[in-house]
Amino acid sequence: MAYDDLRSLLRALEREGDLKRIKAEVDPYLEVGEIVDRVQKSGGPALLFENVKGSSMPLAMNVFGTDRRLLKALGLKSYDEISDKVAGLLKPELPKGFIGVREAFGKLGAMAHVPPKKVKSENAPVQEVVLTGDDVDLDKLPALFTWPKDGGSFFNLGLTHTKHPENGIRNLGLYRLQRHDKRTIGMHWQIHKDSRNHYQVAARRGEKLPIAIAFGAPPAVTYASTAPLPEDIDEYLFAGFLQGKRVEMVDCKTVPLQVPADAEVVLEGWLEPGEMLPEGPFGDHTGFYTPQEPFPALKIDCVTMRKRPLLQSIVVGRPPTEDGPLGRATERFFLPLLKIIVPDIVDYHLPESGGFHNCIIVSIDKKYPKHAQKVMNAIWGAHMLSLEKLIVVVDADCDVHDYHEVSWRALGNVDYARDVLITEGPVDHLDHASYQQFWGGKMGIDATRKLPEEGYTRDGGWPDMVESDPATAALVDRRWKEYGL
Repeated sequence: MAYDDLRSLLRALEREGDLKRIKAEVDPYLEVGEIVDRVQKSGGPALLFENVKGSSMPLAMNVFGTDRRLLKALGLKSYDEISDKVAGLLKPELPKGFIGVREAFGKLGAMAHVPPKKVKSENAPVQEVVLTGDDVDLDKLPALFTWPKDGGSFFNLGLTHTKHPENGIRNLGLYRLQRHDKRTIGMHWQIHKDSRNHYQVAARRGEKLPIAIAFGAPPAVTYASTAPLPEDIDEYLFAGFLQGKRVEMVDCKTVPLQVPADAEVVLEGWLEPGEMLPEGPFGDHTGFYTPQEPFPALKIDCVTMRKRPLLQSIVVGRPPTEDGPLGRATERFFLPLLKIIVPDIVDYHLPESGGFHNCIIVSIDKKYPKHAQKVMNAIWGAHMLSLEKLIVVVDADCDVHDYHEVSWRALGNVDYARDVLITEGPVDHLDHASYQQFWGGKMGIDATRKLPEEGYTRDGGWPDMVESDPATAALVDRRWKEYGL
């Protein structure tokens, strides 16, 4: 089973020697970020800073910084466990395309242990302390100034809750939050995000948008906030599915939203239409600074928390970072769903070095001419995979997770005058390489074996790969110790 709350996970990690308490005073200005970046890049433990300068609140960092810790947090032994569980929802076979994805997740609603469960305020640890008005002081929360050219201090793991002003569908998203002053934070809502759409609808209607931001939520909820789900699929339904039981939620004190009852801290406020402030620069998960831009500014009216709360955050920057395990989880969790949309896919991989949205490596069981190009176009039409800039398509016998194998195919199996597809389309809001914001060039590389029907008519056809003689290989296996090697 997944852990019910952040605290129980931290206690378990400490018992296993996978959490380090830092008792020395540390400065959230650059120092914490430098420590965490070094530890996470060396595969080190989760960190609990107990003495953060300027705050009485401990700071939990690098909690999901290894695959082992994230899997433990979600109650899994491998990412394939959840892939298999998701695949089980898809039988009997559902219609292909996005309708099939929605029907698959719709099955979850019939599972009694999955939908979120409402609890009363007195049973919600996150509402043990309630601060309103002048008692609200965000300076007491340990926001991080991580990189030298950052535009200020940021909360990097706040789970933002909104709901569509017209249909009431809620959204849970993970966005960076710049602390502008003791009552105001910046909402970095990128152009492709659902919360931005909610804000735009509210602004068009001349309405304020209610917002709640939770820190230190149950691990399955924190992960679900990062998952690229379609707009009408509830992240809390998904979180319940992941952890195998219903997520307990409580009504907020000042806004018509619900938040995890077992979170550590919640910020509540109403976002006024047109209230904007310059946000950034910020050293982002791309490994580069994103520039300063105007983003909505939220005034916080209420803070609820546990009696002795702690805050959870992450450090992003040049990979590898804590983003890695979260991205790998998404890759594995969504393979069965991706196969509904693009059934040609055997396997796929999103390299962390590409920020999970710059490159996708796909293997297919090639059946006909230009099959690879068909898959490329299908991927560019598949939800958030539309942002991928480079698609490399290989044959089914290629391990997409083995970069040496993939590069051997891509460098050896490609005639770059014939096997490359160049196009244009949307790119990630944070992409700095495109010559204009939000769209740019894309490339697909067909690294599969080429068929005669595709124009490969050289004598003998496509060559066979060099392989060992099976009988000799078996002989050498048996005699390996005799060789003294």
